[in-house]
Amino acid sequence: MPKHFLDIDAFNKDSLESMLQQAKAMKSARHNLPKGTPDPLTPLRGKALAMIFERPSTRTRVSFEIGMRQLGGEVMMLSASEMQLGRSETIADTARVMSRYVDAIMIRAADHATLTELAAHATVPVINGLTNKTHPCQIMADVLTLEEHKGPLAQQKVAWIGDCNNVAASWIHAVGILGGELVLGCPPELGLSEPQLTWIKARNANIHHVTSPQEAIRGADCVITDAWVSMHNVDSENRHNLLSPYQINSKLMALAKPDAIFMHCLPAHRGEEVTDEIMDGAQSAVFDEAENRVHAQKAVLLHCLS
Repeated sequence: MPKHFLDIDAFNKDSLESMLQQAKAMKSARHNLPKGTPDPLTPLRGKALAMIFERPSTRTRVSFEIGMRQLGGEVMMLSASEMQLGRSETIADTARVMSRYVDAIMIRAADHATLTELAAHATVPVINGLTNKTHPCQIMADVLTLEEHKGPLAQQKVAWIGDCNNVAASWIHAVGILGGELVLGCPPELGLSEPQLTWIKARNANIHHVTSPQEAIRGADCVITDAWVSMHNVDSENRHNLLSPYQINSKLMALAKPDAIFMHCLPAHRGEEVTDEIMDGAQSAVFDEAENRVHAQKAVLLHCLS
């Protein structure tokens, strides 16, 4: 059975903490190494990763490619426009064929069902590089960043402000498994779904939804937001109207703890969900977070291919 990385809720606490510890160790091992050089150990030498993109990407593409090369492996990048995925060839057949060529597949899929169907028929590990439902690789980097700055997630209050989107969904999984407190400050129309509420209740997780961004952020150790309009959203005008009171600015950030950090998965729409003074301010860990995509991705790759 391939060791897929599809969603954080498929793992237990020990497995997630093991991957995070490995990411920390690999980041430390690269201290003072030139960016283009391989790691001191290259455990994935001779392995090949195929990356399939149905959606645009900067950080996911670059971090996976750099990470795989640092580990000694090879990378092939494919866009949906170059493939017959789900058009003249079924997703299942693509999975079977790609499994004969490469050692792992990372996919950024427009629809979560594409990811799950690909994984169901692949005989090599499949990694979720983002879907409309979840973004687990991003959250591995986010938790790595938070713990670097603030300590174990289990001891932190995290405030998510804005739309309860795919990134928030993976944060729910992370806090539900690793511990800590998560308060989602979202408009009622963009809050938790019934399946998410059921999952939270089943795990007795310390996760709550409030409609007031001020209530959500008060006393937080970490404040996170995301773009108001994602790649799969079409109701941009309505979303801007709903989310304008949820902008992260100095007045709202002042309600968090004085040493709180701010994170954003990027790309950021400056002046919309966050102001320049927060993005570029002393509390921002945004670019540490972006850098940590490489190290978190490497830990995921090693988990899948070890």
